[in-house]
Amino acid sequence: MPAYIVRKLLYGILVLWGVATLVFFLFTIVPGDPVRMMLGQRADEKDVQAIREELGLNQSVGKQYLDYLNDLSFVSFYKDSRHGYDVPCLKIMTIGETSVVLKAPYLRYSYQSKRPVGAILSEAFPNTLILAFVSITFAFVIGVLLGVLTAIVNSEFLNRLTLFVTTIGMSLPSFFAAILIAWLLGFVLHDVTGLGMTGSLFSVDDYGNGSYLDLKNLILPALTLGLRPLAVITELTRTTLLDVMSMDYIRTAKAKGLKKWRVIGVHALRNAMTPVVTAVSGWFASLLAGAVFVEYVFDWKGIGVVIVDALDKFDFPVIMGAVLLIGVMLIVINIAVDIIYGVLDPRVRIR
Repeated sequence: MPAYIVRKLLYGILVLWGVATLVFFLFTIVPGDPVRMMLGQRADEKDVQAIREELGLNQSVGKQYLDYLNDLSFVSFYKDSRHGYDVPCLKIMTIGETSVVLKAPYLRYSYQSKRPVGAILSEAFPNTLILAFVSITFAFVIGVLLGVLTAIVNSEFLNRLTLFVTTIGMSLPSFFAAILIAWLLGFVLHDVTGLGMTGSLFSVDDYGNGSYLDLKNLILPALTLGLRPLAVITELTRTTLLDVMSMDYIRTAKAKGLKKWRVIGVHALRNAMTPVVTAVSGWFASLLAGAVFVEYVFDWKGIGVVIVDALDKFDFPVIMGAVLLIGVMLIVINIAVDIIYGVLDPRVRIR
């Protein structure tokens, strides 16, 4: 088992290195000069060169890449104390003029706000995490209930209706669904629903008393983001439950005179939940990455809004940090699921 865990961790590190490399070269060769965006198109050429030198943009691409990996690494090297890190670090040793430090990954500063990228993401990421958690919880609860209902109720109309709804849910793009739901429930039916088209977890008080928790703003983005996993979970629950209900031990339980709800709830549903839980774990990771467009439409102050705003301003460190954060979350969740499978099923470890 330890060898299996080590193998998965090494695989995750390689994937993360690949993501970091792809992100770096993608935003290094992209058209546009971030320094010009910072200073304006009429900025003095000396000022432009000074900023480029300060940011290290005047160096070769290879040197910039090595510096970027050095900043992200837990063990880093630097020569000039002026380029120390603003994250907690512990100096291990000094080799000549080079200091070796143990630190958290350093994501640099925003080109526009001059704030640490880590601080910007730490403010936005909890909102994205809350939105993803509420969305997947909604999808899981409603999806399982609908899946069980369509499996135990032998109705052709209900089966066709469920198939139609799940097909629409899986095929409808999140961006279009967000616009449609915001317009319908937040504008057309605003007097009925009491919901707004936009809003985040905290709203500003109209009387100047600061901000307050506004949970109703969570409803529409969570509903939009949960539509796809809801469709998948509903159909998956229905299919697996029907398969389980046809097995011998279920027929034996029925022959013993157990009540139908007990057979379904205690015996059938518990065994049918394995693929559903697998789907939920995968979808939760996907929601963290897929919330960008939904957050932007509803103006939900999460990673999505940060990414779109940074793209508009050529704020590359913020974009790169956000993409890396999402990549880390995807990798961590996938590794955790793989390790859990390895514990539950020893056959998985030999793959």
